[in-house]
Amino acid sequence: MTEDRSGLTHIGVSGEAHMVDVGDKIDTVRIALAEGHVRMAMETLETIREGNAKKGDVIGTARLSGIMAAKQTANLIPLCHPLMLSKVSVDITEDETLPGLRVEATVKLTGKTGVEMEALTAVSVACLTIYDMAKAVDKTMEIGGIRVLEKTGGKSGPFRHPEAG
Repeated sequence: MTEDRSGLTHIGVSGEAHMVDVGDKIDTVRIALAEGHVRMAMETLETIREGNAKKGDVIGTARLSGIMAAKQTANLIPLCHPLMLSKVSVDITEDETLPGLRVEATVKLTGKTGVEMEALTAVSVACLTIYDMAKAVDKTMEIGGIRVLEKTGGKSGPFRHPEAG
């Protein structure tokens, strides 16, 4: 496959989609950090904090769903490579300034391709789980701010989002 002139590695010169061949790349340690949030009414945040959501432990369940989602990324995103992840962590913290919950995911492996999509998938599914578990209390919740904050490893080198804290 010849790379399209647009620089998109998954698109051929005729516009057809292809999985990138990473076989000749060298293994490097690759880490990605992504974030997102769920904005909600203060009463909803208090319900979650007090453990009174009807479906159970919102934060614990969302953390687990994010970890599971990172491991399933290749099944969800068509051109992603299946990866042997060595670490997935999902941290969920209260933020009364939203108000709501902030979600961060860190994904790591030693391999031939990056883990940004796995980190983004972990954050996205954790946020969706928070919504699902608390929607009976607050249907107006808003999911947003999903982005890669930083990544290391690979030929392109490190990246840090200009707005990362």
